[in-house]
Amino acid sequence: MTPETMAALHLRADAASRHWSAAEYAQLSTAENGLLVSGNHGFVLGQLSASEAEIFMIIVDPTHQRRGLGLVYLSRFETKAHSAGATRVFLEVAASNQPAQALYKRAGYQRVGTRKNYYKAPEAQPEDALVLQKLIA
Repeated sequence: MTPETMAALHLRADAASRHWSAAEYAQLSTAENGLLVSGNHGFVLGQLSASEAEIFMIIVDPTHQRRGLGLVYLSRFETKAHSAGATRVFLEVAASNQPAQALYKRAGYQRVGTRKNYYKAPEAQPEDALVLQKLIA
């Protein structure tokens, strides 16, 4: 999946959040420690740092959501991270994002912390991020 496609898909899937540019996707997906798993209808982008992987973004095309693709891409990311030496995966999710929290719970992620007022959108109240972790060793 090209950086331009990732940026366009992000815009379609999550119009309310800050959108990353194609240049940002290109930089992160090709970085030495970058981890990217993509398919026809979505992607997971993150990075590896020592024995930990961090997920920055999971995007599934809105017309293909609720079909299990999020779990498929997430599982592929975990496998790739484990092959690269990671023993755990971290991510943040908005406290109000119940569908994403349900996905992560099904995948075996557990809450390990909270980042107060982490998400700060213009003209919106700050929102907490839940920090989730999964051991993959």
